[in-house]
Amino acid sequence: MDYGKYKYDMKKKAAGAKKNQHASEVKEIKFRPKIEDHDFDTKTGHVSRFLAEGNKVKLTMMFRGREITHADIAKAVLDKVAAKLADTAVIEQYPKLEGRNMTMLLAPKAGHASQTPAPAQAQSHAPPASSPAPPGSPISPKPPVARPPSEVR
Repeated sequence: MDYGKYKYDMKKKAAGAKKNQHASEVKEIKFRPKIEDHDFDTKTGHVSRFLAEGNKVKLTMMFRGREITHADIAKAVLDKVAAKLADTAVIEQYPKLEGRNMTMLLAPKAGHASQTPAPAQAQSHAPPASSPAPPGSPISPKPPVARPPSEVR
């Protein structure tokens, strides 16, 4: 066997294996201890979407001023998020206090992360090339308007 052909085949095999891999990102969502219900639901929805895309999510609880004395309230909020997403997420790192922030890391469960395929074609709002654009449309080319010198500003 030719050594050059062997190297070429190995390079192609490595490229094919690399193509099928999905690198997961770590997305971050920031919470506050005094979060309201609607904000909580909205941010939990974002966390759910990130997990469905196959990404890990870092939940950060930010403290201001004397809020840090009530770390139990913050831990309860993070536990509430984990309980709400228990069917799609697994806790990778439990809540940990680091300075003025408490962090927790969630990862998608093994069978629940759906790989979203890349869009095949970006849809264009321009008409097809075979049909001419209607006059006055922003797509149709307009010749420059010649103005007399008195109107030029």
